Amino acid sequence: MSYLQGVYPILARKALARNIFDYTVHCPEIASQSRAGQFVHIRVAGHTLRRPISICEINREKGTLRLVFEVKGSGTEELSKLAPGDLMDVMGPLGNGFTLLEPTAKVVTVGGGIGTPPMLETAKHYGANATAIVGFRTAGLAILEEDFQKAGCDLRLATDDGTKGERGFVTDLLRRRLAEGPVDIVYACGPSPMLEAVVGACKEAGVRCQVSLEERMGCGVGACLV
Repeated sequence: MSYLQGVYPILARKALARNIFDYTVHCPEIASQSRAGQFVHIRVAGHTLRRPISICEINREKGTLRLVFEVKGSGTEELSKLAPGDLMDVMGPLGNGFTLLEPTAKVVTVGGGIGTPPMLETAKHYGANATAIVGFRTAGLAILEEDFQKAGCDLRLATDDGTKGERGFVTDLLRRRLAEGPVDIVYACGPSPMLEAVVGACKEAGVRCQVSLEERMGCGVGACLV
C-alpha cells in the first residue's frame, strides 16, 4: 500500500447540517493518488489515534480533497474547530477504493447518513448513468443533494420519518431501481444493517455489489490488524 503523510493548509470550511462539516484541504500529493471510495487518516491535537475520514471529492487539477464528516466524539469535535488557513495533518490515501467501470455503465450508489459523502466521487464518474440513492434519519440531516444533481445523477432520497423525499429506507428505493432495468454494479456505504440489506437485495437481483465498511481503527494501514 502506497500512502503519504504531511501537514496541509485548509482552504475552506462550512457546516452542511447539524454536526456535519465540510472541509477542502490542499494536499496535491495525496489528491494525485486518491481514488473514489478511499479515506484519509487525520491527526487531531491531544489525541493519540488518528481519525478516519472518507474522501468526498477529489480535484487533481487543484490538488485538493473534500472531506465531509460528522462530529461523533471529542476528536472530531476538535477537528471541526479548524478554520481556513489552519493546517491539517493528513495521512493517505488509504483503503482499497471502489472498482470503477466504464463511465457508460449503469450503476447505483447507495449512501446512508454520513456514508453518503464517499459516494459522491463514485457517482460523478458515471454522471447521468448513475442513480444516487441517499437516506437520512430526518430532513435536517440531509446533505449533498445539490452535488449529486450537479453531477447529472438521478437522485432519489429517503428519510426514516418522511420529512424529506420518500418515507422509508434506501433499500426500498434500491429494490425499486433494480426492478426498473439493468444495473451493472451497486456501490454502498453506510451502517452495517443497511449494507447487509443492500447486499441481500443485490444477491436476489443477481447484480454485482461493492460496499465500503466504515469502522473505527487504530493505524489505518493494516498493522494493527483491525
